[in-house]
Amino acid sequence: MFLSQIWIYPVKSLGGIRVKEAQVEERGLQYDRRWMVVDENGKFLTQRVNANMALIQVGIEANNLTLKHSSHPEDRIEVPFHPDFREPVKVQVWKDTLTAYTVCEKVDVWLTKHLKKHVRLVEMTAASERKMPEEKAVNDESVSFADDFPYLLTSQSSLLDLNSKLSEQVEMKRFRPNFVIAGAEPFDEDTWNSIRIGNTCFEAMTLCERCIMINIDPETSRKDSEPLKTLASYRREGKKIFFGRNLIGTTYGAVREGDPVISHPM
Repeated sequence: MFLSQIWIYPVKSLGGIRVKEAQVEERGLQYDRRWMVVDENGKFLTQRVNANMALIQVGIEANNLTLKHSSHPEDRIEVPFHPDFREPVKVQVWKDTLTAYTVCEKVDVWLTKHLKKHVRLVEMTAASERKMPEEKAVNDESVSFADDFPYLLTSQSSLLDLNSKLSEQVEMKRFRPNFVIAGAEPFDEDTWNSIRIGNTCFEAMTLCERCIMINIDPETSRKDSEPLKTLASYRREGKKIFFGRNLIGTTYGAVREGDPVISHPM
């Protein structure tokens, strides 16, 4: 098996970036979900409630992120890594409340225009702390603005298996993984206890529960009933539908596309 794709999502629920190499850190991959869009009350926004977020593409340059709308690629704005002024604000992501920091009023205005809702962009800095729940952590880890765990792994064979049951094929980007593995059997990742990618190690945690967000086409933001409906027909346990495996990093360093992957079964 080998690592075929690496993805980061710098701004929670906006477009992802495929990269050749990334740094494994406690909270997740470097730059992954370190920024988040919040409403006037500091509550996080996702594509579940504003599908237009799927149309905002994110890029990384030397000193900043870039944001652009897929329908208006000429309308581009930069998000500085080191803003001139940061204001601490209380924000909420799921059940967690923490201190994040404002980034730039111009960016807030730009996002408000494109999302048609008054919003702000906030950053999780080194001073921000969001601990994982004790029952989910391995060693009192922190996590980024991700929903649950620092890392999500999927496999190409599992997607091929799902696509064989669909009338219209879907791409892996629907599932927003960090790591995509090639060379495994379909859903073999369900059975792993731990894995090694190159020189970095991970504990395999819960299966990843899926929601309606995978029904949003990231190219158009249109919603459908698939692929969640078909996935539910054979990947349901009780009220939960699963695709992918959540991970926690136990050693840190660089991962690269093509790195060998070694799994250890339960």
